[in-house]
Amino acid sequence: MPQSNPETHVIDFRAAEHLLDARDPRGAVKLLDSVIAAHPENTAARLLRARAFFASAQLRPAELEFELVLEREPDNAFAHYALARTFERAGRPDAAMRHFRLAAALDPKPEYLKAARFDAEG
Repeated sequence: MPQSNPETHVIDFRAAEHLLDARDPRGAVKLLDSVIAAHPENTAARLLRARAFFASAQLRPAELEFELVLEREPDNAFAHYALARTFERAGRPDAAMRHFRLAAALDPKPEYLKAARFDAEG
C-alpha cells in the first residue's frame, strides 16, 4: 500500500469530491477519514465529510462535523444552512430554524432566505 503524504491527501480530497458528486457518499467518507486523521484542522475536509455523512443519511455524524466546522468558522453561512437541513431531517425544527436564520443573516442567498421564513413572522 502506498505511503500517505500531503500529495496523496490532496488526491484523496479531490477524489472524495468526485465520489460525492457521483452519489457515492460512503466512498467519500472513507477517503476523507485518512485525510482528516492526518490533518484534523482541515476545515474543508471536515465540511466535505459532513456533506457526505448527510448524503448517506448519517445524521448524527453529519451534525457533529458541521458543528465542528462552525466552532472554527462561526460565520460560515453554508455550514449553518447544512446543519439546519440536518436538524430538519432529524425532526428537530427549532434547532433547524435557528441555523436557517443564521445562514440567511450571514449570506442572504435566496434559498437561505426562503428556508429562514422571515416573512412568516407576525
